[in-house]
Amino acid sequence: TNVLILGAFFLYISIALSTEKTLLQSKIWINFHTFETQLKTHSMSTITLGGNPVHTSGELPKIGTQLADFKLVKNDLSIATLADFSGKRVILNIFPSIDTGTCATSVRKFNETAANLTNTVVLCISRDLPFAQKRFCGAEGIENVVNLSDFKDGSFGKTNGLEITDGVLAGLHSRAVIVIDEKGTVLHTEQVQEIA
Repeated sequence: TNVLILGAFFLYISIALSTEKTLLQSKIWINFHTFETQLKTHSMSTITLGGNPVHTSGELPKIGTQLADFKLVKNDLSIATLADFSGKRVILNIFPSIDTGTCATSVRKFNETAANLTNTVVLCISRDLPFAQKRFCGAEGIENVVNLSDFKDGSFGKTNGLEITDGVLAGLHSRAVIVIDEKGTVLHTEQVQEIA
């Protein structure tokens, strides 16, 4: 579809070249803006919140690709990067907020599972403040996962197609799981359709 849209865009430019210069400039700008919007729309994922459609900023990383490096904030306010987990399999449990029942349950389950995994680390990632993540883990006795926050600029969510772009949770991450191997290659991805 993007090839057809691009072809139509260039066809329109060639036709428009025979018109007045000012009109041409405004039409090219309008069409390019429309083309850019259509491309963005095509790369979004649709998920639901309480059965209502909402969208994410893109698609999850493709299986077989390298996960993009990241800078996320740990509970002690230091920075974690992908390189910190090199040599281990990594399960990224991504969710909107630790303060929702479903998200809290997922962190508890991953904590139980992580206790039995060898050479594997589980990262629980949200846009919650590190203080909220630390409070939750302390209260729940969660010690087998690493909580990381994308609160500063949301770049992890934007880079990996996780940012919710509309609805009441806009700006937070969608609920997803990404698994990478010891070298950072994506082995598995799953976008949970219903995030409530």
